[in-house]
Amino acid sequence: MKKAFQKIASIAMALIVVFSTMSFTISSHFCGDVLVETSYFGKAKSCGMEMSQGAKSNDCSVMKKNCCHDEASVIDGQDDLKNTSFDQLSFDQQVFVASFYYSYINLFEELHDKVIPFKNYTSPLVVKDIHVLDEVYLI
Repeated sequence: MKKAFQKIASIAMALIVVFSTMSFTISSHFCGDVLVETSYFGKAKSCGMEMSQGAKSNDCSVMKKNCCHDEASVIDGQDDLKNTSFDQLSFDQQVFVASFYYSYINLFEELHDKVIPFKNYTSPLVVKDIHVLDEVYLI
């Protein structure tokens, strides 16, 4: 259980570091006030209703306002990561921190209820029957 928790915690911390340092752009295409397309990794596709800024026919020019517009939201990741101060400690201090951490973690380790301390030992050879020698009988 302990190893599974450590693996899950290490994967979660790695994902936090990756996603906090990653930057990306969210591109959205609106047609009027309605959201038509959203893209996270590229430019959003248009709806095909864009108009040119000026349409000329013969001698009069008509200016029409474009109803579509694009919005891009940039989410910047963290660029500078702080180095740990563990490298700045002396060797004796590093040994102390490592041994303290190891002993602290082992304080909470549970012992199994069915521990048999003499499981790997063989029983001694019986030379004489001690009950008969001492003449001790259970009644």
